[in-house]
Order: sequence, then C-alpha cells, then structure tokens
Amino acid sequence: MHAMKVELLNVFTHEGAGGNPCPIVCDADGLSDADMQSVARDHGHESGFVLPSKREAFDYRFRYWVPNHEMEMCGHATVGALWLLANEGRLESAQVRIDTLSGAVFGFVETVADGGPSVEITQPAGAVRDLGDDAKAAVLEVLGIGPSDLLDVPVQNAVTSRVKTLIPIRDVERLDRLQPDFSRIERLCTQIGSTGLYPFAPHASNDRTFDARQFPRSSGYPEDAATGIAATALSFGLLRNGLVERSPKLIRVMQGRAMGHLSEIRVRIGFAGDKAIGCTVGGAVSPA
Repeated sequence: MHAMKVELLNVFTHEGAGGNPCPIVCDADGLSDADMQSVARDHGHESGFVLPSKREAFDYRFRYWVPNHEMEMCGHATVGALWLLANEGRLESAQVRIDTLSGAVFGFVETVADGGPSVEITQPAGAVRDLGDDAKAAVLEVLGIGPSDLLDVPVQNAVTSRVKTLIPIRDVERLDRLQPDFSRIERLCTQIGSTGLYPFAPHASNDRTFDARQFPRSSGYPEDAATGIAATALSFGLLRNGLVERSPKLIRVMQGRAMGHLSEIRVRIGFAGDKAIGCTVGGAVSPA
C-alpha cells in the first residue's frame, strides 16, 4: 500500500460531542482503489480522499469510499477534508472548487471566533417524488410501523446528490424506537431506487429543527450517525410539504441520538425569488 497518513475526525458534532466518525487522507495521490477501500474497511466508516485535480476548473478532486463500495459524494467527508486542509493552512482561498463523481461542489471556509475553521459546502436544488402505495407499504413493513405512526405527508424519494427515502414519523419518541429489519433494507432500497431510508420527525423545541435516522442501503454498517447528503434531501422534502417556510433561515437536523452519538447538521436553502436554487450544508468538526 502507498504510504499515507489517515486523520480521524468527528464531523457534524453537537456541543462538542457526537458527530460522524470520518477517516480522511489529505495526500491520496497514488493510492489505488483497493488502498482506499481498505481504509474504509479498516475503520468501518465513510472515508474521504483528497487528490490534485486534473481539471483546470477545480482546486481538488475528492473521492469517497464506504467498506462495500465507492460513493459519488459524501457530505461529512467533504466538510471534514476541507476543515482539515484549512486547519493545516493548506488552502489558498476561502472558496474551494471540488471535483467529485456527483459533479462540482463548492466549499466555503471561514475562521470563527475560537480561531478554528467553519466549513459549508454546496449541494444542488433537490428533487422530490412521492412513492406509490405499494412502495410505501413495503417501507413501513421493513421499519415495523404502520400508517398511524406517520405525519400526514407523503413518503417520498428526495435527492440532491443521492436518493434518500424520507419517512415522516409522527414524533421523536417513535423515531427513536424504530427497529428495522436490516436484512431487508438493501433489497427494498434497490426496488424503490434509493440509497437509504431516512425517517425523520419534528423536534419539539423548534419549527426548523428535525430529528432523523439513516439506514443505508449497502454501506457495510446498519446506521449512520450523521448524513449530510440525506439532510439536504430532507430539507427539500420539508420545503415541498410545507414543514418549513420558504426562507434561507437555518434548518437543523439532529441525527444519531438512538446510537448514543447525537449529531447536528446545518442546512440553508438558497432562493432566487421564490425558486429554490440549491443549498449549503455544514456543521462543527473536531479531531476524533
């Protein structure tokens, strides 16, 4: 294996704790696909790899692996890699152009009051599609719940970079009690064209704060503590269903509490007039 240094971070932390564990390799040029996958397998988490871009329009090329396969995009690995590059003084600009398999991503890095970097990255405007009755019934069966456990809004597939299935749970207590049949999730997600189930519930304290859980299709682990790309997809679902008003105000998604790893993801939707044109996603980062 090519010599490398793996940095371990927690991304999307809440009040200094939680977050999604994320291995980052900032000097990944020369690593093979097998090398990158082995990092993800050894650590058991989504892992990010920073390479020089071969395209003049970009500053870097980022790649992402989970234990089972390469991913087109990973929000927390992107935020974590930019945080690490900034913390080490390796960024030439506060605006960074990143080439990913899912397309161009732009990063914005600022220095905050405590002297550390604050990172947000862009995602495109989301598309949202209602699932049919049969698909909805299959999702509920795998989650072990019924229609009475849902809010009065549709079960939907939503996407910014990857398709996630949004399941509107009535309250946080029901959300935390979910015990999915994990043996059936991969087949179900493949059937409905999704990369993961993302049940969510409104947080009692704030109308722009929501709790969520992520059960990925085939990442090599059953649940994620924080999923930035799912949170961006959720934000457009919330907008579509009138659960948030049309505003660039912050949307907070709390994830990972059922795992004992509470995390906080921050999303802002951007508008041109009344039209949503994209969003940014960010959050706090700390060394693991």
